[in-house]
Amino acid sequence: MDWSTEIRAAAERIKGHVVTTPVMNSSAFGLPYSVELKFEQMQHTGSFKPRGAFNTLISEGAPKAGIVAASGGNHGAAAAYAAKTLGYHARIYVPEVAGASKIALIKSMGADLQVVKGQYSEALLGAQDWERDTGARQVHAYDTIPTVAGQGTLALEWEAQGLEADTVLIAVGGGGLIAGAAAWFQGTKKIVAVEPETSCALNAALKSGAPIDVEVSGIAVNALGAKKIGQICFDLAVQTEMQSVLVSDAAIQKAQNLLWRTHRQLVEPAGATALAALIGGAYKPEEDEKVAVLVCGANIAPDPSP
Repeated sequence: MDWSTEIRAAAERIKGHVVTTPVMNSSAFGLPYSVELKFEQMQHTGSFKPRGAFNTLISEGAPKAGIVAASGGNHGAAAAYAAKTLGYHARIYVPEVAGASKIALIKSMGADLQVVKGQYSEALLGAQDWERDTGARQVHAYDTIPTVAGQGTLALEWEAQGLEADTVLIAVGGGGLIAGAAAWFQGTKKIVAVEPETSCALNAALKSGAPIDVEVSGIAVNALGAKKIGQICFDLAVQTEMQSVLVSDAAIQKAQNLLWRTHRQLVEPAGATALAALIGGAYKPEEDEKVAVLVCGANIAPDPSP
């Protein structure tokens, strides 16, 4: 797979449909080093997800039945937004755990929203049934080439913005975002996968030697709660010898608080998970190692109290 070509083509396709999100260096977290940050939570719909959604729909189109997607929340909003922008009908399946704010966001995009009991895996079954019954285009959240290539445009963009870090920390749910970064950097940057202790599909897969089902829970479950890591992500993680670390819910909450107090960035738990690896000590850089953190989600529950 020529990922560089795929990602460059994706960047051309989605140009004008996504925004270039800002970057900065920060020494405000009480760490003995500065951190490069990219605020991708400032993307349309509050996450990186429109990149993959637009690349999928622009490259593949959709039939009369429109599109269908399963999501913990952020992907559903992005797929609905992309479909609305491009003139397609969207049917979105989300689990109840998605939460009120993400459900309201998807509704605001005009999608036909289906809320199901259980977790993301149950929503995916519903979406697959609808795809089979109607012929709608499935816009997968993380495990297709168009989705991964679309998410990879974030890494291309960050590099063009002057990314200097040796190591980039990225939160992992199903693996589309970190797969896109690994596909773009191809070993030129060390990539550290950061997952909550209670939702860690990639970590479990790397230990087992193959993607396996895991139980998921915790404060970031509505964004990082995939029960099985995507095959594309797993293959790239093995190929690039990706490091995997786990963080506690307490560390995630502390990182959320710091992002608000230091830079007035209000993010959901998943958006702060990568930073939590530095704050909580799950990842400790070597002396003179330059580190970067991707902040990736803004769809926090209403009335937060960080």
